[in-house]
Amino acid sequence: MKLLKFAFAGAMFVSAIAASTIASAADLLTIQLKDGPVVIQLMPDVAPKHVAQIEALAKKGAYDGVAFHRVIDGFMAQTGDVQYGNMNKGFDARRAGTGGSDLPDIPAEFSKVPFERGTVGMARSQNPNSANSQFFIMFDQGPFLNGQYTVVGKVVSGMEFVDKIKRGAGGNGEVSDPDHMVKVTVTKK
Repeated sequence: MKLLKFAFAGAMFVSAIAASTIASAADLLTIQLKDGPVVIQLMPDVAPKHVAQIEALAKKGAYDGVAFHRVIDGFMAQTGDVQYGNMNKGFDARRAGTGGSDLPDIPAEFSKVPFERGTVGMARSQNPNSANSQFFIMFDQGPFLNGQYTVVGKVVSGMEFVDKIKRGAGGNGEVSDPDHMVKVTVTKK
């Protein structure tokens, strides 16, 4: 009987380790920019619905060619408008930043993960449940965003290439002749 209990405990331990390994094998989003690749560790444990939507769009190539339409020095670079922001297919500078994708909007998944340099968050309208395809990468800290916007990941390499993204002019950071995401892919860590 003791041997059976020991075997059962051992099996439970092995399955717990396997489950934790599977959970930690999070996906990586790689954004190829003109200056080099940016690798983002996605956080499905923090924002599962948002991460699933980003991955779905990346896997079907929807982010390829999409502009960084709003870039504010010392704050963030925003991209992901697959509807109006694709530099290769129907780019509309006047409307870039107002569109989304053909997928539904996502309910907010706010967390305690802070907005720091390299944090990736989802853009949205005034409605907290309006995130769709657009996201932003932080150049610096943004504590005023904490708990107000959904965090989906963190840059783990290539932040020096994010720093080279062309900045916008004016208070809203609109960019003329913007840089864009050349290719976006999802891989397992």
